[in-house]
Amino acid sequence: MVYRNLVKALLVASTVYASMSYQASAGPAAGLARPLRTAPPAAFITASRFTLAPFAFVRFCRDNLQDCAATKGETLVELDASRRAELARINASVNRAIRPVNDKGDADVWRVDVSAGDCEDYALTKRRHLIAAGWPAGSLRIAVAKTSAGEGHAVLVVKTSQGDLVLDNRSNSIRTWNRTDLIWLKIQSPDNPRIWLDI
Repeated sequence: MVYRNLVKALLVASTVYASMSYQASAGPAAGLARPLRTAPPAAFITASRFTLAPFAFVRFCRDNLQDCAATKGETLVELDASRRAELARINASVNRAIRPVNDKGDADVWRVDVSAGDCEDYALTKRRHLIAAGWPAGSLRIAVAKTSAGEGHAVLVVKTSQGDLVLDNRSNSIRTWNRTDLIWLKIQSPDNPRIWLDI
């Protein structure tokens, strides 16, 4: 009798253990939902080797140390409805606030919080305004690309749970990086804005 009870106890214990092991490997229901909220890998930029930063950006950093400091903490923003609305609002307000004017001749000057400027001035200003609104600096990277017409262009890329989103001064529409007309060249590192990577 004691032997039968011992066998029954061992069977129950092994069944419970197997059930627990299966649940641990399968993951809880909340864990299964997480990948459904995260964008597929193609929605994120893959950067490769180190490359030179744009020279005008190096000059910008000399005069604007706070915009070029190495970052710590989050590099991806969980994009809920409130965050998405804030992103759209700041993108549109900066697009309205700056009058588009190209730099004259070969003098490429990167500036922030200006009343008139070109693409990189929009991107720098959006980055600063988002940081002021509480967005992590590591999620906000400037990228350099070419338009479909072959013109050099700079935009702000925001790393979110819905992918790398592009804030472009040419439009108030916000799209993932792979759904734009841009030919991508280089982007800042999320850890240090002074470090640039090939795309």
